Amino acid sequence: MIATLRDNSAYLKLDLYCRGLRLDESCYVEADGGRKILRTRAGLGSGLELVLPGGLWTNVPVAEPFAQSSPYTLHRSENGYHLRREGIDVAPVRLSPRPEWYEKKTSTGKSMTRVGTLQGTYLGIYPAKVCEYWTAKPEKVNCRFCSVGLNLGVDDADDKSVAEVMEVVRAARDESGITYVDFNTGHYAGDTYLDILQPYITRIKKELGLLVGVQTPPHRDLKRYDALREMGVNRVSFCFEIFDREIFKEICPGKHAEYGLDFYLAAIKYCASLARRGPRTEPWVTNGEIIGGLEPPESSIRAIDWITSVGAIPTVCVFRPLIGTDMASAPPPRTDDLVPVYRRLYEACMERGLPIGCAPNVHVSLVLLPEECRAFSPRRFPLQTVKLKALAQAVKWSVGRRIRKTADQEARGVAAPDGSATGIRTPV
Repeated sequence: MIATLRDNSAYLKLDLYCRGLRLDESCYVEADGGRKILRTRAGLGSGLELVLPGGLWTNVPVAEPFAQSSPYTLHRSENGYHLRREGIDVAPVRLSPRPEWYEKKTSTGKSMTRVGTLQGTYLGIYPAKVCEYWTAKPEKVNCRFCSVGLNLGVDDADDKSVAEVMEVVRAARDESGITYVDFNTGHYAGDTYLDILQPYITRIKKELGLLVGVQTPPHRDLKRYDALREMGVNRVSFCFEIFDREIFKEICPGKHAEYGLDFYLAAIKYCASLARRGPRTEPWVTNGEIIGGLEPPESSIRAIDWITSVGAIPTVCVFRPLIGTDMASAPPPRTDDLVPVYRRLYEACMERGLPIGCAPNVHVSLVLLPEECRAFSPRRFPLQTVKLKALAQAVKWSVGRRIRKTADQEARGVAAPDGSATGIRTPV
């Protein structure tokens, strides 16, 4: 086991998701420049941000009860931080660096981390009010694993203006070198979530040239995604969580009643087809998101096969029983039960020739990325690997050129209505 953990950082990352981590009294995470543990968004960002050997970024559970019995401990010595498992050294690790902008406030006096936080190396923003599944009457119908209704207003503000978001995105671009901003909303009556996000997206794409993704429920008018594609949005993600219909109905009652699993799947298939349309200079991917550990591994594998069959890329989270949720007392999944799921994630993406691992400077701490799961498979795809490397270089050049161009325009531009330095005049 120790040899496997030392040699396979993907397995270590997965095992830490499932087992959690205890902090030795020698650790001084924030004093040493690490990131404070913030309970934001749907809750998966509630752990400690670390960088494992091989450059794998991760967010490790530390606050949840199951983590208190973890075999893993984090220690600090004169040589830095290192992981031990049952007292045996496993690997040196780095604290994910805390940027200076984490200590700053917006011009309105709001802490910047209440507007957006880094999840690995990208910026995650939940710009709107709490998902209405949490406020439904006569009783709430939120997803049983979700904690977003517990966190908004605590470490994450529930009201974020476009001007505030732009301040934070600029700070993250300048100080953290982000290339990607991810927006996330819950369900709102009237399908207003894309309307809410559009002003943020427009400003970021026009003024900063960054990659932008959105994660919302599926809009009932699928043509709205054609408009997002034309706007330059680069990623749309749909979290249907569970492929088993009965378990989906039980754990996600609001999603089942409001949209149904079939409409989630229809939206994924439709959006995946848009890759061949829209601006040729803007990358486009569609993700279908599931949670490993909420259904049998065989069902998760069927979900992966279906998602990839329509040209979308699966995102597979690991179930984390979060404090205060309806499933807080449920056990986390066993690591070895999920290994076949993540093996299939890599193999299915490579078999279908999907563009994995091509976004520049995007390291995700909340999930194992498909390309990271190569370590679980004995199969090699030499031709596809070469194609992906070439595509990654092309995307890096294109995105970098656009970001540099907009930064130069910003430096030379006139003041916009919100006071930012840019020659592009758009409404706040």
